[in-house]
Amino acid sequence: MRVSMYYSNSDLRLEEMPRPEIGPGELLVRVEASGICGSDVMEWYRAGKVPLVLGHEIAGEVVEVGEGVASFSAGDRVAVTHHVPCMSCHYCASGHETVCDTLRTTSFDPGGFAEFVRVPAINVELGTFRLPDTVSYEEGSFVEPLACVIRGQRQGNFAPGCSVLVIGSGISGLLHVMVARALGAGRIVATDMLDFRLEKARQLGAEATILATEDVNARFREMNEGRGADLVVVCAGAPQAIEQAMQAVARSGTVLFFATTRPEVSIPLSVNEFFWRKEVTLTSSYAAQQTARRHWSW
Repeated sequence: MRVSMYYSNSDLRLEEMPRPEIGPGELLVRVEASGICGSDVMEWYRAGKVPLVLGHEIAGEVVEVGEGVASFSAGDRVAVTHHVPCMSCHYCASGHETVCDTLRTTSFDPGGFAEFVRVPAINVELGTFRLPDTVSYEEGSFVEPLACVIRGQRQGNFAPGCSVLVIGSGISGLLHVMVARALGAGRIVATDMLDFRLEKARQLGAEATILATEDVNARFREMNEGRGADLVVVCAGAPQAIEQAMQAVARSGTVLFFATTRPEVSIPLSVNEFFWRKEVTLTSSYAAQQTARRHWSW
């Protein structure tokens, strides 16, 4: 089968490799659509693991079913997630399965930028979902990133009626805009460096946008009766984006770090100002969450 083999951001090669063979409890899925995650283009993050087949936001059709699989059949249209937790360790039991050791070691073989992937048994059980006929494969490839966004807003203490500032209007930022709008945010403002992204943010639910080179803190407070944002979602890895978030968050508000920085980046922080005087919450979110239904009604 054909795969897109990653060597560097400037070196992607169309190569041939054997089609995976499945075992008991596993599925073989023909990939029909695969998204490109922000982590797929972080060259520093991938450099020590190359060559490899990237791609983990996939949707496709089941073409082979392993022995013992009763929940799926050949021809099923599915979305498959690459990371799944064990659901039995301390972290999973306490609702924090995104830091489970198993979650960080599970994946499918070889990667979404291939004609076929082998889905291991644990991913079949916990990370494979049928797509309704009304959902296209392209839309299905958004299941995993959308789940990450929903989990992120839960981590960020989202509440209906709150004011939301999304810093960075790439795909993740736009999904945060859409989810915040769907869940009843009171005010949503998005920032970016590029006008076409700001236009898309307005189309998808932001009531206003701010060019990232402006004074984001001042502009947001002008729009929000002098108050900062109840929830600031950082969807850009630039240190300046984090700086803007820390300035623009409201008293008792939350800053959600949704994008990573380069590993050498550190940010100075005034403990007195943010934690003692303002009671600001700083939090982060990695991956999606299987057990959200236990704790939340949305």
